[in-house]
Amino acid sequence: MSTRVLALAGLVQALAQVRRVADTGQANAAILATAMDSVFRIDAPSPTAVYGDVEALRPGLTLLRDYFGNSQRDEQLPRLVLAVMQLERRFVRDDDMGRRVQSGIRAQAGNAERMGSTHPDVMAALGSLYAETLSHLRPRVLVQGNPHYLGQASVVSEVRAILLAAVRSAVLWRQCGGSLWDFLLRRRDLLAAVRDHLEG
Repeated sequence: MSTRVLALAGLVQALAQVRRVADTGQANAAILATAMDSVFRIDAPSPTAVYGDVEALRPGLTLLRDYFGNSQRDEQLPRLVLAVMQLERRFVRDDDMGRRVQSGIRAQAGNAERMGSTHPDVMAALGSLYAETLSHLRPRVLVQGNPHYLGQASVVSEVRAILLAAVRSAVLWRQCGGSLWDFLLRRRDLLAAVRDHLEG
């Protein structure tokens, strides 16, 4: 449960940024970098290596603590988590799409290394990759926000790129043994694991 909850924190943290960008047009630079860096760490040996370190996941762990402790009031966030988990199930069953996504990520790896994973060109390319692949699967992940920002192509592209990072975390969550039912029914166990990381 300890490693599993790190992947879940990465997922929630990325989706919180999706919400923030959709509402304000701006992401938190450090949290965005953690999410986008994780996309390129395809062969990382552990969840900690995917995100850099546990400290980078503190915002996501805090969100999980609040959610599982019933003090988090954002109703959209858990809905987005469930939607991305369901999307991930469809995605991993589609071998052709999996190859296309991995190929698209690898094609941007050099640019990400040279300019940074959050460079507008890299984000635009990953946003397009999401639009051409995962956005065609059902259920579609519906993001609500400020129409002023969601009417801007650059913001929509950034939202899609961060959703790609969220799916990356959902895949990792599954690889670590997590499931949709764990998220819904094992709140107490997950909360204990979250608190261990936050207090450790």
